[in-house]
Amino acid sequence: MSEKTTSVNAEGVFEPFHVGSVPWEEASRGERFGMRFQHLSSFGGGSQLSVSMEVLEPGKQANQSHYHLLEEEHLFILEGSLTLQLGAKSYELSPGHYACFPAGQKVGHCLVNHTSAPCRYLVLGNPQRNDVAVFPETGRVSVRLTGESYRQSATMEYWDGVDINQPARAPGAG
Repeated sequence: MSEKTTSVNAEGVFEPFHVGSVPWEEASRGERFGMRFQHLSSFGGGSQLSVSMEVLEPGKQANQSHYHLLEEEHLFILEGSLTLQLGAKSYELSPGHYACFPAGQKVGHCLVNHTSAPCRYLVLGNPQRNDVAVFPETGRVSVRLTGESYRQSATMEYWDGVDINQPARAPGAG
């Protein structure tokens, strides 16, 4: 028997669901980056708003520090705690903390779990088909435009310039 990929019923109607029925996915790279997530909104038929439940294990960073020019992201901590790196500043977040990363706010953000327990949180966003994401750590710029074209020498891979085996550490830590 296969696992359901959406909450749609036989009549094509997306029905309410328990988050336990949503498949977990994993994204990881090297020793530094890794997280598990459930994409709740797509399971429920959503396309205008993105909602994911994510779990960040101890010692891991969710993704590279970045910001979006068109997409807005929101973060709500459910259990555990983590460090939000927002530009040069760091913030310890625990259950009940909320953060918003407005589109066009040119300050990179990333999440790192420096504790000994997993941290579970929601990430909400408004996907933009033509978004531009900037990665201050590497200088990489990701442009999602219809019909985009680049010279190969002018592009770089997502992980170029990132030490993926460096342990996640608190910003400013030696």
